[in-house]
Amino acid sequence: MKKFMTITYEVEDNLYLNITNACPCDCVFCIRNNGDGAYGSDPLWLDHEPSLAEITAALDERKLDKYAQIVFCGYGEPTERADAMCETARLIKSRTKTPIRLNTNGLSDLINSRDIVPEIKGLIDIVSISLNAPDAAGYTKVTRPVYGEKAFDAMCAFAKRCRAAGIDTMFTVVDIIPKEQIERSKELCQKLGIPLRIREMVK
Repeated sequence: MKKFMTITYEVEDNLYLNITNACPCDCVFCIRNNGDGAYGSDPLWLDHEPSLAEITAALDERKLDKYAQIVFCGYGEPTERADAMCETARLIKSRTKTPIRLNTNGLSDLINSRDIVPEIKGLIDIVSISLNAPDAAGYTKVTRPVYGEKAFDAMCAFAKRCRAAGIDTMFTVVDIIPKEQIERSKELCQKLGIPLRIREMVK
């Protein structure tokens, strides 16, 4: 695969930030298995993990106020670089009132060996967590996390803490999973008190 340094890219009226390619999951439907970019972006495989200075320079080229949201989401799991993500969010907050969203697999507790919710509170306005399945066995099968079945409970715990911290929190599932699993996912989300968004699979 050819690697570039695409740190920022636009999707509709949002600005996306690609700060890492690291991820503890190998989802069967991951967009990384289908190409080098998303939504017509330049390739999102990175030559190296960008420094804060490089991220800042990429943001300097954008008019941050014009976007509906600024989203941490690229070809990796943003919380793999929790410190850099928070520093970047803090910089963005100093420049614009545009809401910041984190698209995540929700496994930051396991990735960082700590609870990062207190760190992202006040920096991240919206957290969107990939649920992918309504139970641990199904989640492990489709997401294939390096942490095994304990990943599912860690994800749910992270979501509940985000909600308790006052962060706008949601789960998502892709529309290609079986309808029965979508219905069970709805039931789980109702039980947890966290809304569910069914998103279209990126092809």
